[in-house]
Amino acid sequence: MKETAGSARDREWMPLTEHLGELRKRLIYCLIIFIIGLVGGLFGAEPVFDYLVAAAPVDNLDLHAFSPWDAIGLYMKFAILISFILAIPFTMYQLWAFVRPALGPREQKATLQFVPGALLMFLVGLAFSYFVVFPMAFLFTEKVTGNLGLEQTYGVTQYFSFLFNILLPISLLFELPLLILFLTRIGILNPMLLKKMRKVAWFILIFIGVTVTPPDVVSDMLVAIPLILLYELSVLLSRMAYGKRMKAQQQRELELDE
Repeated sequence: MKETAGSARDREWMPLTEHLGELRKRLIYCLIIFIIGLVGGLFGAEPVFDYLVAAAPVDNLDLHAFSPWDAIGLYMKFAILISFILAIPFTMYQLWAFVRPALGPREQKATLQFVPGALLMFLVGLAFSYFVVFPMAFLFTEKVTGNLGLEQTYGVTQYFSFLFNILLPISLLFELPLLILFLTRIGILNPMLLKKMRKVAWFILIFIGVTVTPPDVVSDMLVAIPLILLYELSVLLSRMAYGKRMKAQQQRELELDE
């Protein structure tokens, strides 16, 4: 007798305590990889620092340390950022491995593709925020400082805090389409819910766009519009994934009836 995908998954259902134990194990794996990446990030911090200083929006960027802890804190920030980038695909894989027993064979293969996609979307968001948003915001502050007749002195901590506060939120928002698609494929989200949340989502994304950019309409639109398009892309992908999921579910029901 041929075994159906549903019966195969039924054998893999675990009690709640075993689910919690499995989740704890996955979280420990992610923490270990993050710590390993943190150690490696300490060695990669200086080359990344040199590149970002050399590629600054102004020539001859002269940074100053105002505290003995500034250099140490900066090393840790760079190490965390590098470790975070390395940990993203591994964390996505662990999330996929945790929900895998509840998925059919086709769903397992489809959702596994999100692992490399998560890293790719994060890097795209990182490039967009660094090469588009950050120069606009930085040059605007330079212009305001010059208009007031002030001499700009850059603190290394203040400069990179300003940079990271722009890069990280936008880079993470670029994960939105993949995250929504993944949650739709495993049945947590659906396009109807996303449509109901559209007004709230638009407001949040526009608020983020206005917050991280200079206070002018052009800069706000250059950031807010791509974020809104990301959300609409997420809704479209969710609709497609939901349709495929419903067809697969109907097919499994027909196989069980037979």
